[in-house]
Amino acid sequence: MSGFPQNFLWGGATAANQFEGAFLEDGKGWSTADTARFIKANGISMAELLRPTTKADVEFAMNDKEGVYPKRHGIDFYHRYKEDIALFAEMGFKTFRLSISWPRIFPNGDDLEPNEAGLAFYDAVFDECLKYDIEPLVTISHYEFPLGLAFKQNGWESRETIEAFERYARVLFNRYKGKVKYWLTFNEINIIGMTGYLSGGILADGEKNMLQAQYQAAHHQFIASALAVKACHEIIPDAQIGCMLARMEAYPETCNPLDVMESVNSDHSNLFYSDVQIRGYYPSYMNKFFRDHNITIKKEANDEQILREGTVDFMSFSYYMSSIASHKKDGDTTGGNLLGSKKNPYLEASEWGWQIDPVGLRVTLHKLYDRYQVPLFIVENGLGAKDVVEADGSIHDSYRIDYLRSHIEQMEQAIDEGVDLMGFTPWGCIDLVSASTSEMSKRYGFIYVDLDDEGQGTLERSRKDSFYWYKKVIETNGADLK
Repeated sequence: MSGFPQNFLWGGATAANQFEGAFLEDGKGWSTADTARFIKANGISMAELLRPTTKADVEFAMNDKEGVYPKRHGIDFYHRYKEDIALFAEMGFKTFRLSISWPRIFPNGDDLEPNEAGLAFYDAVFDECLKYDIEPLVTISHYEFPLGLAFKQNGWESRETIEAFERYARVLFNRYKGKVKYWLTFNEINIIGMTGYLSGGILADGEKNMLQAQYQAAHHQFIASALAVKACHEIIPDAQIGCMLARMEAYPETCNPLDVMESVNSDHSNLFYSDVQIRGYYPSYMNKFFRDHNITIKKEANDEQILREGTVDFMSFSYYMSSIASHKKDGDTTGGNLLGSKKNPYLEASEWGWQIDPVGLRVTLHKLYDRYQVPLFIVENGLGAKDVVEADGSIHDSYRIDYLRSHIEQMEQAIDEGVDLMGFTPWGCIDLVSASTSEMSKRYGFIYVDLDDEGQGTLERSRKDSFYWYKKVIETNGADLK
């Protein structure tokens, strides 16, 4: 095999709301993520995670003095960013994916002027990255939303949010045009149906058709993304800006044509979002879905032109597992976080029920590159597991190394077979708070953070075995995976 290209972007990925901390500090406003509570005992049920959020739920969280809200403190990157970036540099990162907290820049979402303290913080972070020749890869909106706009106009359901987002994006491009070359608009934009409140600011009060609200919100995000792409190209001509999708590879359970059609339908529901952002128009296959679910997307006269003119430069995506598509609804299912599936007898699963499928990553790379013919970027991939700290402080996470090694091997094969792959940023390169369940015990990082699910610990950082392994992988540009 020819191996990885010399300019391949090795690194790691994080999100502001899961690791930054500094809740309401230096002028930051409330975000939807700040109301995410950790529930003890058996953790959070899927039903609770997917339950529509009301204004009363949010107000309860804002006034709750007894609950644990881990995303408010994260792992305190806000005050420890120099230490953490130095560790990333020690591993040899070429790029570091992070997000900017919208309410840290515009506390209410639509303030007339940005918060200078927030802007200065990210200036310092980017300067620290560039000191080590680490290119920042910045997500503009990652699973959080200014609470002020949720209360004021029900978030992305309102078209007015487009203007607020475009102003926010333009402020970022103008401020950081000499520091950031790689941008993403919305993290996992296709999960709006599961994160309508978290990433969309949609409150359930008075909503008769939540599906309608979610797809209308997605349309507004499509327009906002296209406008941000256009603004980025205008303000930073040498920058690249991409979309980001949670990729859900679904195999037909059998060669029964009905199962194969289920797999096609799964791709449609998954790739609708990237189809719009990369091709620049709504695919015809969604027409029947909208009819069947009584959904009417309200558009303005120039929306189609905006979408055509605002297509992204590359496609980034997360990949953790694959699933099974079947026309029958029987059989054993996996845990699979929010995305349960029939069990695949050919695959092993993580302790959280996620089916481990490295070859599925190669399948996905080919499918996406064949479909879009734009560069691809894997910006999330990894294994969540409970790590054990030994008496001497060491952490032997061979299971994480095995997971990543097998996926990197498949990436290399895909590149050799003709796929244009820009880079790889494994998720949670430093331990952080879980997006879905707000727990710390589900760890992904190369760097261990001494913090438990209830926020207790020293926050001390320590290197796992995978830290040294990934350092060697980067040093050899993927040649040494042992």
